[in-house]
Amino acid sequence: MNSCRYPNIKALMDNGQPVCITLCEDEGSTSDLLYCELVHMARTGDSFCIEHQRCRPGDYILGISETSPADYYLKSHRYKDLKTAENAVSSLPRIKKGFKSLRIEPLKENEGKFDVLLLYLKPERVMKIIQAYAYHNGEGITSRSIGAASICGDCTARPLQEGIGISYGCKGSRKHSGYPNEEVPIGISYELVNTIEEGLKNIPATFD
Repeated sequence: MNSCRYPNIKALMDNGQPVCITLCEDEGSTSDLLYCELVHMARTGDSFCIEHQRCRPGDYILGISETSPADYYLKSHRYKDLKTAENAVSSLPRIKKGFKSLRIEPLKENEGKFDVLLLYLKPERVMKIIQAYAYHNGEGITSRSIGAASICGDCTARPLQEGIGISYGCKGSRKHSGYPNEEVPIGISYELVNTIEEGLKNIPATFD
């Protein structure tokens, strides 16, 4: 394990370290915690390998279950009616790649390859990720969220589809994992991590 990988990305996090998410074929456990809680715990050193977790929408978005959470969303008063709840579910990103378990671990514990790198950053640091991406091609990213499925959807499933996913959090992740109000979660696909790291080396400091 190389704890010196991606020093510029690691330096953006004030608390804890980036979290690696790997879709794998290892045997995993069933966790009584939510996916977002497990990710938050991994930033401070814990590691997990899971096949199931406690959040029903999370299981759907992570591709563990095919049961729509629309009725769950409706009963929790997130949307005005069932049709709106179903529309919300249809707009959420989902993992469609086959896998048996999810490995969730801090970057320093990862052995080389992962699928998504997930960080919790202050807004100015998120800006630098976007600038580092744009450094290479002069293009921006598209940020989409409906304020639901933050860590599992916006920051895990979406990066697998689009490269980068930025979220402002969701009720579940902010309530249960407790990351600060001033932090913005962001996920970066493995294929883009070196691109972002290289961009961070070259862009000017914010307050130069």
